[in-house]
Amino acid sequence: MLLVPLLLCVLLCKRAGCAECVVGCECVEDTHTVRCVLASLGRVPPALPKNTRSLLIRGDHIHQVQQNSFSRAENLSTLELTHSGITELGSHAFSELRVLRRLDLSGNRLVLIHPEAFFILGSPLQQLSLRGSLYNSTSVTDLITALRWGALSSLLELDLSGNRLVLLPPGSFSPLPSLRRLVLANNSLVAVYSGTFSGLERLQELDLRSNAFQAVSLEALRELEKLGQAQLLLGQNPYSCSCEAQEFSHWINRSSSQVRDADKLLCASPANLQGVLVRLLSSRSPGCYGKADAEPAEVTLQTSYVFLGLVLGFVGMIFLLVIYLNRRGIEKWITDLHAACRDVLEGYHYRYEQDSDPRLRNLSTNSQHRLRHEPRPPHIPADARITHIPSDVTL
Repeated sequence: MLLVPLLLCVLLCKRAGCAECVVGCECVEDTHTVRCVLASLGRVPPALPKNTRSLLIRGDHIHQVQQNSFSRAENLSTLELTHSGITELGSHAFSELRVLRRLDLSGNRLVLIHPEAFFILGSPLQQLSLRGSLYNSTSVTDLITALRWGALSSLLELDLSGNRLVLLPPGSFSPLPSLRRLVLANNSLVAVYSGTFSGLERLQELDLRSNAFQAVSLEALRELEKLGQAQLLLGQNPYSCSCEAQEFSHWINRSSSQVRDADKLLCASPANLQGVLVRLLSSRSPGCYGKADAEPAEVTLQTSYVFLGLVLGFVGMIFLLVIYLNRRGIEKWITDLHAACRDVLEGYHYRYEQDSDPRLRNLSTNSQHRLRHEPRPPHIPADARITHIPSDVTL
């Protein structure tokens, strides 16, 4: 009698997919989802329940993803490998997932990304999230190469937030012609250059919040205008509301419908403008927006010039006084210097006359020749004495 209920339980569990669920994971039959949270996995589970559509792995220790990691997951359309310590994406790591639409690799420490890591035949991938996953600048270079070689022509959304990006090379996203949403928030970008967003004619949203933008140059404004009607998010940046911000303020007012968070763009400096909306910059900006603060600034500048003139005049007076007190010594020094220069020039002039006169040159040559051929006086011993002989003595 006990065999019948046991058999029924086994059949029901098999029908629900219990027998095929990965150890330590949770399987949801209705949504064909496998969820593995802190399951102490060292690799992607090799055997997944049939018809699995979504695989969510979080908080494990999967260091590498290789081509054969998903050999039995051909029906997978959503893959989340977040905060799992992944450091390497091998060649064709996801090529077996022919219907993959969404890939989330957030919170990893990617050091090595193979140029063909994201290549999937047919380009089914539409959403790619690498939020907080790039380990260093080399990873950024590898990612840009992988985006170019991955044939991601169907990608609609790319999230690169939280990766400490400082600079994006021109044409970084040109291989993504279908991209609709690009998230670059929470990075360290300081400027937008010409060609940074080239090839993104279909972009609908660009998120540049929480970066390090202090000034937005005319080059950056022209680049943003090339995005057409794409919605821009530019808030939470430390904008410097100096004179250079005037054009940026006018541009925001002209493009208020395009800048979605225009009412959240605040000045971070100077101190008297902290918290002021960039689009509402007025006469409080020194020297640029009116006469209220222009006059004090001009008076301060004039005072500085007067003080500098007084200091220079005082230094000049001290210099003249020193020269006057030492006038005799300076006169003597100049006279001595003049005499020394004259002697040197006369010596050069005498040598020049000797070298230029052929007779003097021959005389000098004959004298040297005669000196060389005249017999030398006999050697006088060192102990010899010379005695003076009076003139009246006849030898």
